[in-house]
This record gives sequence, C-alpha cells and structure tokens, in this order.
Amino acid sequence: MQITRQADYAVRAVLHLARNGDQRIATNMIAEEQHIPPSFLAKIVSQLSIAGLLHTSRGARGGVTLARDPKDISLLEVVEAIDGPIQLNECVGENSTCSFDDSCPLRPVWCEAHEELIAKLKGTNFAAMLAKDKVPA
Repeated sequence: MQITRQADYAVRAVLHLARNGDQRIATNMIAEEQHIPPSFLAKIVSQLSIAGLLHTSRGARGGVTLARDPKDISLLEVVEAIDGPIQLNECVGENSTCSFDDSCPLRPVWCEAHEELIAKLKGTNFAAMLAKDKVPA
C-alpha cells in the first residue's frame, strides 16, 4: 500500500502550517517551500478546507491557516481527506466484500494489520510530529 503523492503533499502542507502556528501563510509560499506544484496545492487546500482541516481566505492578505490546533489533527484525517478511507484489502473495513467466508486464514491477518495502521495514523497528530521534528540530531 502506498499513499498518493497528493496525500503526501497534503501532509507536508499541514505540517508546514503547524510549524507556523496561527500565522496565515500564502499558498504560493507553501508550494515553494514544500516543493509542491502550485496548481496541485490549490486542489489539496480545497479538499482540506472542505474536510474542515484548513481555513482559507482570499485577497492581498489572504492565505491558509489550520482550522484546529495541531494536536487535534491526526495524520489519518489528512490522508483520508485526500485519498478517502484506507483499506488494505477488500475483505477489511466496514463495507468488506470478500468472496471467501470467515474461515479464510488471511482475513484475520489483513484485519489486524489494517487496525494497527489505522490506530497508528489516528494516534499521530501534528503537534507530536512537530515535537519530534525539534529534537536535536
């Protein structure tokens, strides 16, 4: 499984905004500093705004800010706002569709791995990532 480039860019943009606190940042600055194509970032910002993760404002003093505190935004929320729900295999998740029955020996492995991944992403917030980022090397 690999997240899309768009989700990776979204995570980088949110992390960039988290580093800057409540400061409103122009999308062109985020795009430049995070090496994201500006037109691609515009689409990402729109999706994150619809998901309630970002506030946007237009005009000369416009820009983007986080809609919530970095500790209240999980990595899972950002990835799913862009890529939709994460599903390792078709037999896991709420709307699982599996041609095998519950006796399949693979299903428990996929379900456990899926649950661990979701828990890790849900339990990782942007404040925690910032704290790790500031640890001296």
